[in-house]
Amino acid sequence: MLRTALAQLRASEGHGGATVALVPTMGALHDGHLTLVRRARAEADHVVASIFVNPKQFGVNEDLDAYPRQLAEDAAMLEAEGVALLWAPDVEAMYPSGFATNIGVAGVSDGLCGAARPGHFDGVATVACKLFNQVQPDMAFFGEKDFQQLAVIRTMARDLDLTRPHVDAIIGVPTVREADGLAMSSRNRYLTPDDRRAAAALPHAMRTAIAAIEGGDDVATALAGLQADILAAGFASVDYAELADSRSLAPLGTLGKTPARLLVAARIGNTRLIDNMAVNAPA
Repeated sequence: MLRTALAQLRASEGHGGATVALVPTMGALHDGHLTLVRRARAEADHVVASIFVNPKQFGVNEDLDAYPRQLAEDAAMLEAEGVALLWAPDVEAMYPSGFATNIGVAGVSDGLCGAARPGHFDGVATVACKLFNQVQPDMAFFGEKDFQQLAVIRTMARDLDLTRPHVDAIIGVPTVREADGLAMSSRNRYLTPDDRRAAAALPHAMRTAIAAIEGGDDVATALAGLQADILAAGFASVDYAELADSRSLAPLGTLGKTPARLLVAARIGNTRLIDNMAVNAPA
């Protein structure tokens, strides 16, 4: 059924065939997801969105059962944005009885959230590979908010020849933020009103640290100040606050000429928030 629908989409533009963009999601859509859809519509003839809450990327005692599910509402939002096809498989369709394959991406998945959530990125890479093979898109769109995830998927797609050589078919879209700067996330709805107000301190503290690093301050000192500011704002803990190379995600002790990224994960109440921002190299 999926392949038939995709064949009809591709045939819609005559002999040359239509281009198809994939926007993979876990549902509970917000304007960040819809921004991906809008960007995809601008780049391709048709957009296919997927909704699948992937059990393989949730660890023990994580929020798989609690993760918000609202398929009917999400489907209506996607239809309003002009999505041509919604692919919403169930778990049995994605992982039938006897499923035994796991994809691991070394290097970019090792630190940061990979260290804090063992096995998480194996689940991400495995489901992304399956979605790419099922939909066979010309391009796929992911938010930069999940920056390490984007790096893992780009590496996996390159290494397994899932995209055409020399074509950047995995397209990252800048993070969409609330008015107070907090990165949009489906998990933001877990926040209590008090925690939601306090959470706005995270991007503010990150910008303060970035200004210090770009101004020539010692990176370790700036990162220590960042963690202190986050905790002072009411966060319970900081999983990591790290300056990393934007391509390899290797940690950086100094700001050099290569593109860098500040990446943070912190817990407030019962919610784990992640965020990242670019750090400009010195002129």
